[in-house]
Amino acid sequence: MNNILLQTPDGGMLPQLLMFGAIILVFYFFMIRPQQKKVRDQKKFREELTKGMSVVTIGGLHGKLIAIDDETITLEVDKGVRLVFDKTAVSMEATMRVQKVS
Repeated sequence: MNNILLQTPDGGMLPQLLMFGAIILVFYFFMIRPQQKKVRDQKKFREELTKGMSVVTIGGLHGKLIAIDDETITLEVDKGVRLVFDKTAVSMEATMRVQKVS
C-alpha cells in the first residue's frame, strides 16, 4: 500500500518547463516591460525640454529653464539666481504634476 501512494505519474520535464516559462513571461510583462517604457518616456521628456519651461528637479527645486546644453540645464529659481543641474535631475512626474495644476 505504501508503494502505491508514493508513486507519481511521470509527466516528464514539460510541465516544469512550462511553469518556468510562464513565470518568466509574468516577470517580463509586469516588471521589465513597464520599466523600459518609463525609461523611454523619461528620455523623450528630457529631449523635449525647452527654454522658458517650468520644471521640478528630483530634489524638489522649482525653477524656469534658462539654458539647455547636451548634459546640463540652467534653472532660474529666483531673479538673478541661476543654478546648473544635470539633465537627469529633472523629474518628469513632478514637472507634469506642476504643469497640470498651473
